[in-house]
Amino acid sequence: MHEMKNEKGFTLIELMIVIAIIGILAAIAIPQFSAYRDRGYVASMKADCNAVRTAEEAYFVDNNTYLVVASTAAPTTLPGMKNLSAGNKVVVAASGTITTGFAATVTSSNVTSATAKIVFDSVTGQTVYTP
Repeated sequence: MHEMKNEKGFTLIELMIVIAIIGILAAIAIPQFSAYRDRGYVASMKADCNAVRTAEEAYFVDNNTYLVVASTAAPTTLPGMKNLSAGNKVVVAASGTITTGFAATVTSSNVTSATAKIVFDSVTGQTVYTP
């Protein structure tokens, strides 16, 4: 005679279905997470670009010229500038002549795209993001 046992547990099929569902959810969530991170880094690049713009204008008021920041180090030589956000770098170059305008370019090592940059041109007054 065969006795019915009250066996508890999951079958192999049930476990495989659960693993497949988790895989599908991960395939959807991971790229979205990466996009959210990139948007955050781009926002920090824009904030640093605005801080450099403000510092350059403050320098111009005192010296009647803009300051070139040739290295990608933190532009602490600008008045009121502290360190940039982690991973961000800035270069300030002349736009026309340095006495009439400047172009600040901010890049980040954190953004997925190696060519992503924010450029502010004081002559045109435009800030352009290049992904």
